[in-house]
Amino acid sequence: MNLQMNEGLTSENVIIVDAAYIDKVAFNLIVNFERMLGRQIPPADMARWIDCIALDGGLREGASNTQVVLVYEKDRQRLNNFVPASLDEELNGKAFSDHLGEFVINALPVEEMVSKGDFLLDLLQLSCAQDSVKRVMVVADEGMYDSIRTLLRKVESEKNITVFAMQPMPGGNFKQEILGYSLMNAMGITGEEIAKNIHSS
Repeated sequence: MNLQMNEGLTSENVIIVDAAYIDKVAFNLIVNFERMLGRQIPPADMARWIDCIALDGGLREGASNTQVVLVYEKDRQRLNNFVPASLDEELNGKAFSDHLGEFVINALPVEEMVSKGDFLLDLLQLSCAQDSVKRVMVVADEGMYDSIRTLLRKVESEKNITVFAMQPMPGGNFKQEILGYSLMNAMGITGEEIAKNIHSS
């Protein structure tokens, strides 16, 4: 774990994200909704998406501080379906503040001696072990779900933990939220537009 990450874990809220996974899900949503709505869907706004994840994870208006950790493979340094897109140049080390507090983003490449899945699990375990961290949100490929659930069963923690997936998954000792809603919001897709399109077709 690098120094930047250890410092970030003093934040009261931590969002851990598999960057390739959210990019893949965003691509699939763009393709499907362009077909359904008959218009071009823009890339997801990263800051807006992070806000939506934080809200779904239980964060409310105030002066909170949140660490966002984007995990990526070294050969995939750009997101194709988000803005900003460059993990290393445009996102790593950046921060923004709004009505939910301050968000600090770290984009961490997976080192060669460990798999991305193990790296994500290490980050999750480390987050849960920090007394300063009160709330943890995890966005990972659904193939990781069983490993995440098993890890969290072993963690004796009073933390508020939310795991995001595209569909409801078998239960665990954490809250679940549907990932697609936050991405749709970050792309400017509204329920009203979908309903209007369905009624007119």
